[in-house]
Amino acid sequence: MNLWPGVAPGSEHWTQKEQTIEAPYGTVLIDVVTPTLTAYLPEKSKATGTGVIVAPGGACIALAITHEGTDVAKWLQERGIAAFVLKYRTQEKKGEGIPADLNMDEACKYGIADGIQALKVVRQHAVEWGVSPDRVGFVGFSAGAMVTRGVLLQEDAAARPNFAAPIYGGPFGVMPKIPAKLPPIFMAWAQDDGLVLAPIVKFYDALQAAGIKPEAHIYSAGEHGFGMKKQGTTSDHWIEEFYWWMEAQGFVKAAK
Repeated sequence: MNLWPGVAPGSEHWTQKEQTIEAPYGTVLIDVVTPTLTAYLPEKSKATGTGVIVAPGGACIALAITHEGTDVAKWLQERGIAAFVLKYRTQEKKGEGIPADLNMDEACKYGIADGIQALKVVRQHAVEWGVSPDRVGFVGFSAGAMVTRGVLLQEDAAARPNFAAPIYGGPFGVMPKIPAKLPPIFMAWAQDDGLVLAPIVKFYDALQAAGIKPEAHIYSAGEHGFGMKKQGTTSDHWIEEFYWWMEAQGFVKAAK
């Protein structure tokens, strides 16, 4: 479903057309203008009442919609968790690769706005989708983790997710002010992340300095963007550990 009743605010004059690219690691979307939410609802007999919004990464100029989106959603769906893949707006893609002068705060502001709206939409449809409005989390990867950060740290505390999981990502621009109280946080990254290791560690340290105690899983290998890829490293199992963490937090019913 479309996130906004009309054109998403702030992109009224965008003229780029969404494109789909098949990459070795799955489908990638670029030039996303119309943000959507795709629901993966579990069988009612398995439903836990927990929902998770999933935000793929891609430097806010692309979306790795398969291994950081639909694959994650299907895994959660099979275990009784309602998952919602967020296709958020991305800046127009010009040229190859990531622009050297890319301003991540500017590029990701549309994705953050879409993430905040997605949380509202899920809670509005909570009864219809079999989700408890006080058990809705947000997980994002790389730039999607920056979107997660924006949703988690929004000023309206009541509108924040009930838990959040920024995976190998966080604030890639200006470090925001960390509130004194936040919902439970799960983090995961690899020590051999050659792309954004420093900002991830900086965000983790900032959370701790503010008195927040996130769960952190730091893998010896896996590099950046491991998502649902199987590489023979311990990072292959981050999602099981995320599930066990949710269970320990009381967001998942114990398996019968």
